[in-house]
Amino acid sequence: MKEFKRTTNCLVDQHNHALIDGLYLEDLDGSLQALIRRDYPKATKNDFICSEHLLHYRLSSMDQMITKDYKQNQRLNHKLTRAMKKDEYQVVDVQEQLENSLTIGQKFADAVAHFGGSWHFLLSFIAFIIFWILLNQFHWFGANFDNYPFILLNLFLSIVAALQAPLIMMSQNRSSEYDRLESRNDYQVNQKSEEEIRILHSKIDHIIHQDQPNMLKIQKMQTEMLGSLEAQIAELKRLEEAHLKNTDGNKD
Repeated sequence: MKEFKRTTNCLVDQHNHALIDGLYLEDLDGSLQALIRRDYPKATKNDFICSEHLLHYRLSSMDQMITKDYKQNQRLNHKLTRAMKKDEYQVVDVQEQLENSLTIGQKFADAVAHFGGSWHFLLSFIAFIIFWILLNQFHWFGANFDNYPFILLNLFLSIVAALQAPLIMMSQNRSSEYDRLESRNDYQVNQKSEEEIRILHSKIDHIIHQDQPNMLKIQKMQTEMLGSLEAQIAELKRLEEAHLKNTDGNKD
């Protein structure tokens, strides 16, 4: 049985080694076992591998994990860079774009709609109507051009309403166009942001689910390597002490 042996043959070089100078395959991590069995398909869990060759496989395993993580991170970085550099759509200031494209008629319609929907227009128009009625009712300044029932005033109000309505509708159309452009702009921005966030999520998931576990595996391997070195040093000290005791006994 392997427990009672103090030496055994290495799977790789077939040389005899002390048990302290290596490990059995069953004591190794699954990834290391798979790496060794790739070179030695007939290896079993009871086979022994010395520290020298075990170090080689541990370093190869760490290199593979680091290379794989590096390639994955590089791929995600390139993908994120491409998404951020896409020039299919440029964010624009919709308000500035519309203001720069306004014609004189559109500006006039916006001004009429803005003034017509204010308290200044309402109060001034009420004051004008009251003044018109009083002027013609009491004949101020000798004026008598629109007697009761103020037909000319009604005509004037009808004309104002007829002209004001289409101007207000033109301004509302401008507002609707602004809302459409703003919605399209928001959609494009949200779409681009969503793509960038999705790539960032993929990168974070990769860091959490692969990079960190691989780093822990590498740290575990490094700890095992240090532990193996300490065990070998302790064994060498023990052999040296035993040798010194034998030498002193022979002298006596």
